[in-house]
Amino acid sequence: MQKLKFFYLLLITVVIFSCRKQDTTPPLEFTQNEDLAGYQEIASVNLGGLGAAEITAFDPATDRLFAVNNSAENKIDVLDISNPSNVTVIKSISMLPYGGYVNSVAVSNGKLAAAIESTNKQAPGKVVVFNTTTYAEIKSINVGALPDMVTFSPDGNYIITANEGEPSADYLNDPEGTVSIIKVSDYSVTTLNFATFESQLVSLTAKGFRIFGPGKNFIKDIEPEYVTVSDDSKTAYVTLQENNAIAEIDIATATIKKITPLGFKDYSLAGNAIDPSDKDNKIEFANYAKVYGIYMPDAIAFYNYNGTPYLFTANEGDSREYTAYTEMKRVSAVSLDATNFPTAATLKTDAILGRLNITTTLGDTDSDGDFDALYSLGARSFSVWNAATGSQVFDSKNELDIKAKELAIYDDARSDDKSVEPESVCIGRIGSKNIAIIGLERADAFAIYDITNPTAPVFIKMYKTGDAPEGIIFIPASKSPINQSLIVTSNENDGTVKIYKTTKL
Repeated sequence: MQKLKFFYLLLITVVIFSCRKQDTTPPLEFTQNEDLAGYQEIASVNLGGLGAAEITAFDPATDRLFAVNNSAENKIDVLDISNPSNVTVIKSISMLPYGGYVNSVAVSNGKLAAAIESTNKQAPGKVVVFNTTTYAEIKSINVGALPDMVTFSPDGNYIITANEGEPSADYLNDPEGTVSIIKVSDYSVTTLNFATFESQLVSLTAKGFRIFGPGKNFIKDIEPEYVTVSDDSKTAYVTLQENNAIAEIDIATATIKKITPLGFKDYSLAGNAIDPSDKDNKIEFANYAKVYGIYMPDAIAFYNYNGTPYLFTANEGDSREYTAYTEMKRVSAVSLDATNFPTAATLKTDAILGRLNITTTLGDTDSDGDFDALYSLGARSFSVWNAATGSQVFDSKNELDIKAKELAIYDDARSDDKSVEPESVCIGRIGSKNIAIIGLERADAFAIYDITNPTAPVFIKMYKTGDAPEGIIFIPASKSPINQSLIVTSNENDGTVKIYKTTKL
């Protein structure tokens, strides 16, 4: 009898353990009383106009929202959102003692990390850590030039910055693009450049990686943009926007493991139709042969699904436009190869492809002075990538454009450039469904997708927000002051911070 009891106990233990092993997807703040019924705006705070609201971070311990404000004075505004329907600004932390613009903020365990560029943009910047309750400075740490984004690892043990290293307007001072890793335990810092990958330039370029500009210096031309960290806090993924790639970094060893080029989007394929003209007096999507988009993502978000790591990217696109060097021209201003573009004269009219902005760094494949293919910046979409293999498993194609047009918020004046311009992405959970929130800078909106199956996201709804949403964060119900999940947008052109809450079943 005792042996039989032991056998049943052993069997139950094995079954429980097996079930646990099968479900390796971490719960993203499961909340029973919510569903994807919708969101409604409950607050809008104006922090001062252009540049007054770019990025926000939330501290659940104090119910405070920290907003980057680079309008009249470089500062971080502190908003009390304990009642999200009645938001008040309770403090401003001046950035003047630390340098130039503050570009990004992040919060973890009562600490606020701010990424601050130098007054000389090409000089090393700083990460300054503050106490989220007292606002007292905890530590100031030197990092690479132009820290454009800062984040904590989920366990709070590391702070990581993407240091873009943009050149001066005359291109005479072009600092290295780097990534800084700060150990929170002692605030020691390691700043990494990409020198070890220079020998791989030929193979990387063949897959869509870009090194370009005056001098074409590998180390200086790489420009890190945004960072996300795996849920186990072991790996950082960094978008190299101008370079059209993602870098993978082992955090503990401070080692860049690989660079994954992202290739190009073919606008001749079904579902990829675009409106390339801002001068045709209509919004009309069509396919074009030999015309491509360069993914060039800005924001990136990590998502673990049943043990497989995925990366969500907002494929914004960005150009290099300086006094000494500009990569862009309109199709009307370049020569097209007669074989690849037999109707070149018609294509170059304003009503068709003539207005489309393209890079001059790609497309002349035989170096004879005319363009054999056309490459525009960004992909007018968001994508999902298998982080382990680097392969694309999903792209939203032109759905964001179509949905914006249906809602009458598509800005035709941006058709020649990057259309709705997907800028930001974050991941959350509502009830039983995981969602991705995509910020659209030029449509002044965000879209919500059901990503319960990350290889086949399903569009849910698009919501109008402030002018040019630069940053979007998701506050799960378990950390929200009202026990309902919140979405917060920071809108850089009108300086507003807007808060949305879920509608219950």
